[in-house]
Amino acid sequence: MGRGKFKAKPTGQRHFSTPEEMLAGTSSRPRTFKRQEAAYKEEEESEEESGQESGEESEDETEQKRKGTQGVIEVNNPNLVKPKNLKARDLDAGKTTELSRREREELEKQRAHERYMRLQEQWKTEQARKDLERLALIRQQREEAAKKREEEKAAREQKKVEARK
Repeated sequence: MGRGKFKAKPTGQRHFSTPEEMLAGTSSRPRTFKRQEAAYKEEEESEEESGQESGEESEDETEQKRKGTQGVIEVNNPNLVKPKNLKARDLDAGKTTELSRREREELEKQRAHERYMRLQEQWKTEQARKDLERLALIRQQREEAAKKREEEKAAREQKKVEARK
């Protein structure tokens, strides 16, 4: 059944198994994949068993068995960095590492900020002094406003008393 202007490929159409065929086991799907998978699992199991029997020997064998010319030629590649596994007992606790310039500057910046904040809490910095002056001015203005309100309130009450007489 051709649809559209393109011809079907000569390989034919795909055939999908129905759920009934799968349950009945009459699917025409090739079973080679299952055989390959079973063989692969058997190989893995046999390798694991042999690895458990000769634990240290298998590590030596993997070092000796290398691909291609790696086993024949020893290459000293300066760019090839082998990861070094350091253990806690090997580390020198007394040894201090040098900090990079950026790290040093960052630490200095943090310390300076902490020092400034301590001085700020003690009201010893210029900004803190200005804040204190501003706060004193605001307190004074509020006190004056409160006195003025009290006077106005007293004056209103005086007027009411006089109006009643």
